[in-house]
Amino acid sequence: MARLHRVLNNDDIFPEYRGTPVEKLLEYHNLNRKHDIFDKAQLLIGMCIDNRENLHIPDNFAFVIRTAGANLQNSEFNVSFAITFGQLNYLALIAHNDCAMAHLSSHKDIFIKGITEKAGWKRDKAEKYFMNSVPKFEIGNEVDFLLNETNRLRLKYPKITIAPLLHSVNDGKLYLINEN
Repeated sequence: MARLHRVLNNDDIFPEYRGTPVEKLLEYHNLNRKHDIFDKAQLLIGMCIDNRENLHIPDNFAFVIRTAGANLQNSEFNVSFAITFGQLNYLALIAHNDCAMAHLSSHKDIFIKGITEKAGWKRDKAEKYFMNSVPKFEIGNEVDFLLNETNRLRLKYPKITIAPLLHSVNDGKLYLINEN
């Protein structure tokens, strides 16, 4: 993963994020910066619902939208609302490695069994639902999806600084993405 850029100290943070809430996010999470006190959110974070992703950030620092695969395509009103009412200029989009949404098709049997047993769905309804949902929600390679989603959101919100980050479930750190 040559596109991943480790953040082990402040010098590792890309210049375009220095002096911004994205820099603070990286400092809080990766560099153990002492938590400041915030009266209002500084940025919006879009990230996956995966329970292995936990950010080390202060209270009131960020609005957080969690969706499967960090896919914000069906959450644009929420993004717009947070930007507008939070008066935000920054969005950190955080995907993670080992995401089940990357290879969603391969989880068909697990999904169908789970939703029939746990939620009481009929098998044919569960199968139809899964097959109709996969094209909409399967993300493929996490980094490629993250970059595509970042570019899509940049077109939709051209005045918002959007930082693509990858959370490693292996070491718990956030990585910047080399976009070039």
